[in-house]
Amino acid sequence: MLFWLSVLALLALLVMLTFRYRVTLISHVPNPVKALFPRLGHYAPLSTFEDQANAGVTSESFDIEANIRDGDTRVGLDERGTQEVLEIMRRERVNFDQARVIRQNQIFAANGISPSGLPLDSKAVTRL
Repeated sequence: MLFWLSVLALLALLVMLTFRYRVTLISHVPNPVKALFPRLGHYAPLSTFEDQANAGVTSESFDIEANIRDGDTRVGLDERGTQEVLEIMRRERVNFDQARVIRQNQIFAANGISPSGLPLDSKAVTRL
């Protein structure tokens, strides 16, 4: 019993260390193995607030630079959302605030909500 508990603890430690140092370990994986698992080669950790501010993801109404000055300990903004906003900025040639509004309206439309915030469902009760 004690032997299997030790094996389990050693295995759990190995899994945690592999997860912790995954970025370093992926660089040592040979290319044929990376070809079998395409997501391995595209792993990138979340950006920091500094990286996002340098990419233009800041404005007067959404001031990331204030987070940097205040020493915010969070990792940064949601990477997927940041990439979507940057793509909208590039594609639509709009500024950061306008791109955020466009993205939010797309999310609203996907969930059946009008840009004003009211539901598009005719059966929805909006006033009593």
